[in-house]
Amino acid sequence: MVDPDDINQPSAPENVPDLATSPVRNMRISLIQTDLVWHEPEKNRENLSKLIKPLKGKTELIVLPEMFTSGFTMHPEEMPECASPSVTGEWMLGLAEECKCAIAGSIAALHPDGSHTNRQLFARHDGTIEFYDKRHLFQMGGEHEHYRAGDKRVVINYLDWKILLTTCYDLRFPVFCRNQNDYDLLLCVANWPAARRNPWRLLLQARAVENQAYVAGVNRIGTDGNGVEYGGDSMLVDFKGNLLIDDQPGIPFVQTEQLDAEALHEFKTKFPVWQDADEFELKF
Repeated sequence: MVDPDDINQPSAPENVPDLATSPVRNMRISLIQTDLVWHEPEKNRENLSKLIKPLKGKTELIVLPEMFTSGFTMHPEEMPECASPSVTGEWMLGLAEECKCAIAGSIAALHPDGSHTNRQLFARHDGTIEFYDKRHLFQMGGEHEHYRAGDKRVVINYLDWKILLTTCYDLRFPVFCRNQNDYDLLLCVANWPAARRNPWRLLLQARAVENQAYVAGVNRIGTDGNGVEYGGDSMLVDFKGNLLIDDQPGIPFVQTEQLDAEALHEFKTKFPVWQDADEFELKF
């Protein structure tokens, strides 16, 4: 498992887009919206394997929900994958290699200091794995009492696409998500309750429009062990706010769509909103 200090941090944003660092190829992305079995990692991995394996050769990136092995639990000490190296991390790497793609999603993970984090893993088919620890903890659900907040904003480079990793509640914080010309795609994995589905949908589209980036939000469906209901509404939104993936709420699905690198770069060049953006620095 990669040490948090080894994660490459994004370089300082530039004032103009650089053709050399813009995506040079299209990328297929697959969203998996599904129910989760409460506190049963092995069963969830088994169920997800059946959904992932048919995607071999059909996609470059697969996105799973937040805490996809357990549901949104406040008892991380009960999760057997809270060890290093992570059982789930190895499972993701194995499937990524088999399917020749990358797989992203979050789990309850053990931090080296003995605390726990809500950790989004990004496993690649080349055997490497990077991660992001959720920065904004959902205090209304007591997350801050059981997990430590991350202290890094993580942008990774995959197939020339720069990808910002975010998790659920992070979506409500536009400064944290603000594109400083350092990403092309925002991933948000979530356990977002059905009672607040309208903000979820609005925020995904808002983050895409204001940041001139693709946004993929993957949420779960079903009811968790605390009786909280989830409606899904997993979506892929383009840089103009158009919905590329948007199915009926409450149903499981696996959908794949292509991200158009040339169209993204052309739009940012012809309509350079980013040139008038305010400069700022995030401090943790």
